[in-house]
Amino acid sequence: MHIIQTQNAPAAIGPYSQAMVIGDLLFTSGQIPLRADGTLNNGDIAVQTTQVLANLKAVIEAAGANLSKVVKTTVFLKNLDDFVPMNNVYAEVFADHKPARSTVQVAKLPRDVLIEIEAIVSLV
Repeated sequence: MHIIQTQNAPAAIGPYSQAMVIGDLLFTSGQIPLRADGTLNNGDIAVQTTQVLANLKAVIEAAGANLSKVVKTTVFLKNLDDFVPMNNVYAEVFADHKPARSTVQVAKLPRDVLIEIEAIVSLV
């Protein structure tokens, strides 16, 4: 088991890692729309989703994988009314690759953002 850390995504803002590798799997922490320098990208749901997926991509690439290796994501939305615009950005980023996914509405997210996404990734 080892920690994945990259400066191309925001640093963990608590006692956790950006991601952990165990065996042939990478488990990412939830990413919110912070830029790599830690500042909030506080746009609409499409802007925030784009930033979150860029962060996930950076963490995944730091582990030597890419988005085509994502097996499962969990999307946490502040408001399920944002599902369609989030899904449009998500579909564009993942293109023909369609990992398993759960999407849930939550009461509140860190920094009061609109979205958080975590992923499980195959490293083989």
